[in-house]
Amino acid sequence: MTNSKELTVKQQVFLDNLIESGGDPKVAAEVAGYASGSHFQVIKSLKNEIIDMASTILAQSAPKAALKLVKVMDSDTPIPQASTRLQAAQTILDRVGLGKTERLDVSHNVQGGLFILPAKEEILIIQDA
Repeated sequence: MTNSKELTVKQQVFLDNLIESGGDPKVAAEVAGYASGSHFQVIKSLKNEIIDMASTILAQSAPKAALKLVKVMDSDTPIPQASTRLQAAQTILDRVGLGKTERLDVSHNVQGGLFILPAKEEILIIQDA
């Protein structure tokens, strides 16, 4: 994980324990020595580092997700909860950027050139009474 700012010892202990606690920020904050109920402020101050950590976890899980897709696809025997497992694997791959991409083909065939009209002249109409 690349830190963009210097972390205090408590902040680093919090981040280290966030994974150890199964992702529970309340437990991680208590282990790091923060006051009870202060985990919301800790999360707010470490938002970018937490998002970076989550992204890394998903990236580490991407090969497993890809292999699960292939395993389910190649299996001749029924796999319990195959639909749920496929959906989870696909979601992980989507989140790390390996999901299906939508392509939009925009092609425009222009014939002829650009024709610029002169500015309109104001016409004054005079009526005789």
